[in-house]
Amino acid sequence: MKIDVIALDGNKSGSVDLSDEIFGLEPRSDILQRMVRWQLARRQAGTHKSKTRGEVHGTTAKMYKQKGTGRARHGARTAPQFRGGGKAFGPVVRSHAHDLPKKVRALALKHALSAKARSESLIVLESATAASAKTKVLLEQFAKLGLGSALVVGGGEVEENFRLAARNIPNVDVLPVQGINVYDILRRDKLVLTKAAIEALEERFK
Repeated sequence: MKIDVIALDGNKSGSVDLSDEIFGLEPRSDILQRMVRWQLARRQAGTHKSKTRGEVHGTTAKMYKQKGTGRARHGARTAPQFRGGGKAFGPVVRSHAHDLPKKVRALALKHALSAKARSESLIVLESATAASAKTKVLLEQFAKLGLGSALVVGGGEVEENFRLAARNIPNVDVLPVQGINVYDILRRDKLVLTKAAIEALEERFK
C-alpha cells in the first residue's frame, strides 16, 4: 500500500510503502473491543470500599438477652440490617485488570492501524518538528491539514518544541511510537504517523 508523505505545511514531500501485514488487514471489531476493554480495565482504580460489620465503629456486645423479651433474636448493632451497621457483600479494593494474550494485543494494534488506513484517516508526516513552541502556529498548521481530532505518533522521542506546542490543543494527543495503543488510536478521528514511527512499527512487527 502506497501513501503520500506530507510536511506540516501541507506540501507533499514524497510517498511511502506501508506493509499490508500491518496496515492492510481486515479490521475485526471483536478483537478491537477486547483490547479496548483490557486497556480500560487496567486503568480503572478499583479503590471502592465499604465497611463490613467487623469494621464499622460500634460495640460488639449483644443488644439484649436471647430469650424472654418477646423480641427478635439479635447480636451486635453492627449487623447489616441496622442503621449504621456494616455492609453485607459490599465493594472491596481490587484490581479490575484481566489477562489478554500477547498475540491478541499485537493483532489488535495491527487491526487498529488497518482500520485507520482503510477509512482514509491515516496521514503520514515527514517529521513532527516545530520551529518554536507556539501553540497558535501549530494549530494553524493542523487546521490546514484538517486535524481537528488526531493522535500524532512521533519517533522514539517526540521533539520538545512540537510536544510543548501541541499539549494545549484540544482533542490532539502526541505520543512517542513506543506509547502507541489501540484505545488512543480509535478515540481520535485521524491517526498521524511520522516516517520514523512507521519504520519503528514495521521493525517491531517483523
